[in-house]
Amino acid sequence: MMENSFFHEYFEAINKGVVSIDTKILLQASELVRTISNNSKKVILVGNGGSAAMASHVAVDFTKAARVRAINFNEADLITCLANDYGYENWVMEALKAYADPGDLVILISSSGKSPNMINGAVEANRMGLKVVTLSGFDSANPLRKLGDVNLWANSTNYNVVEMTHHIWLLAIVDYVISMSEVG
Repeated sequence: MMENSFFHEYFEAINKGVVSIDTKILLQASELVRTISNNSKKVILVGNGGSAAMASHVAVDFTKAARVRAINFNEADLITCLANDYGYENWVMEALKAYADPGDLVILISSSGKSPNMINGAVEANRMGLKVVTLSGFDSANPLRKLGDVNLWANSTNYNVVEMTHHIWLLAIVDYVISMSEVG
């Protein structure tokens, strides 16, 4: 019986995270993506670890399914080159300097909201005048959450719950953008 309880509570925690978001915030993020796309700009998604895998998945879905140009920075040679030359905490910032164009949107994902490379990336994106969407969890006052034009926050301290919540929210944005393009 204990095993059933674990999974029930685990899925309840994910569901609680997913439905806790104010859908107006998801709509704001979705509209930023649509505006970027309508202006022939791109979405840049960045994360660490599982969030990097999520960024890759969502970038492909934006590109293929939603017809929104999207990229991510998951090339080991890019990350290690920039981290080696500028420090791991600065590689996202340096990648944005190299790849972001005026008018682009940057989506930065950090479960804790405390990853120095994501924070420095957000600071640089703001300096460059880019639009920024952040996804974070853990502490509601985390530093990354203060740096975006739109900030999605998952109220959990469990990494997997936060990541699954972020993933569902991002895929909901992809599906919303698709649905709006079908409407007209």
